[in-house]
Amino acid sequence: MLRLTWVQPEDLIGHELRQAAQDGRDPSAIAARWRAAGGREAPARAGTSAQPASPRLRLLAEDLLDELSGLPSPLADQEPTELDRIKALCPDWPAPRPEAVSPDRLEAAWLGRAAGCLLGKPVEKLPLTGIRLLAEAAGNWPPTTYFTARGLPADLTATYPWNRRSAPTSLAENIDGMPEDDDLNYPLLGLLLLQRHGRTFTTADVARVWLDELPAGRTFTAERLAYRNLLTGIEPPHTARHRNPFREWIGALIRADVHGWTNPGDPAAAAGQAHRDATLTHTANGVYAAMFAAAVIATAATGTHDVHACLRTGLTVVPPGSRLAEAVRHGVQLAETHADFDGVVDALHARHSPTHHWVHAVPNTALLAAALTHADGDFTGSVSRAVSGGWDTDSNGATAGSVAGLLAGFPAALPEHWTAPLKNRLATSVGDFDGTGFDTLAHLTHREATRP
Repeated sequence: MLRLTWVQPEDLIGHELRQAAQDGRDPSAIAARWRAAGGREAPARAGTSAQPASPRLRLLAEDLLDELSGLPSPLADQEPTELDRIKALCPDWPAPRPEAVSPDRLEAAWLGRAAGCLLGKPVEKLPLTGIRLLAEAAGNWPPTTYFTARGLPADLTATYPWNRRSAPTSLAENIDGMPEDDDLNYPLLGLLLLQRHGRTFTTADVARVWLDELPAGRTFTAERLAYRNLLTGIEPPHTARHRNPFREWIGALIRADVHGWTNPGDPAAAAGQAHRDATLTHTANGVYAAMFAAAVIATAATGTHDVHACLRTGLTVVPPGSRLAEAVRHGVQLAETHADFDGVVDALHARHSPTHHWVHAVPNTALLAAALTHADGDFTGSVSRAVSGGWDTDSNGATAGSVAGLLAGFPAALPEHWTAPLKNRLATSVGDFDGTGFDTLAHLTHREATRP
């Protein structure tokens, strides 16, 4: 039986009920109707429940999704999605100070993104306890190299199985170049977007590139639902809102790197590009996460700021009263006051895990900021901390690696045990990029960064 993940209405309703509670709507009456009809909670970690709902229950889920979307949120004024309203709430919106970025620095960013992603791939979806136990059993905690299954007790790997799709290509003993991953596919799509439409691209242009170049099966969560919405004739930005409970999850953040890489010294322009990209699939805090990451990366791309200044700049493009801004500030504060990063992670999980899915943008962006702060710019420390914090391990490792790679400045500055297994080769189903080297990608990115 084919059960396509992240699209079944009977699973979406549980996620939307949780999203409603997070953004201040009162879903209690709708939740009671759903449960009285026999509706289930959303799957805790998987993208779909094991068995489909009855046709009656599925139709009810669709109706309730529409009812939930009509409930007003008391947070709407302090968490808008429109760029002009976001800017009006940001008193320190950054002024442009464009600077040059070298192909070497961009290559280090591409390599860093790949290495961080690859570190996180085999433990994606695992609970924090499992990640710690697997690494400790291998003598690799906190992780300072790729995860391995060699020598691990069978009962441990049975209790905490590696990510089924990723283990064959991302455990240390299996790595042979960079395997395909959505965290690398999206920067490639962003590069195609800029090549075809330039810096003035629209959200509709993002949709066109996706429909031309992105296989539907390579999309997940908010991206999959926006893709579905496009195919049913829904236009952006409504693609982000229609029956899409994942609109504040992490997907837009993982698409932000190219916008930062190509706007060195201009975090506002990077955030603006990230906003036009993100609003195809996301709203509010999901969009802010992308803008934050783009601004951090644009600042890091100059090579003239430390990681702490980069993170401060990232917050200038996020409404200060938003949940994402508060979570990032809390993550940074924890990292500044705890010598042991495990303590930072435990505090973040205690705050966010009871209420947020492991792919939600708010906790993951807080963890990313905490990891970068605690590592103080060190590459291994950055990717290790981002992945060791659990939740969306490959996505957080990728963004942390991108930032730390930029700060390192050139490929040889990254430890060879991270970069050598990549073999300067990336696998992808996007465009004509399969097998492309990171040096080539850096030069293509540099061309867009210097295009008028």
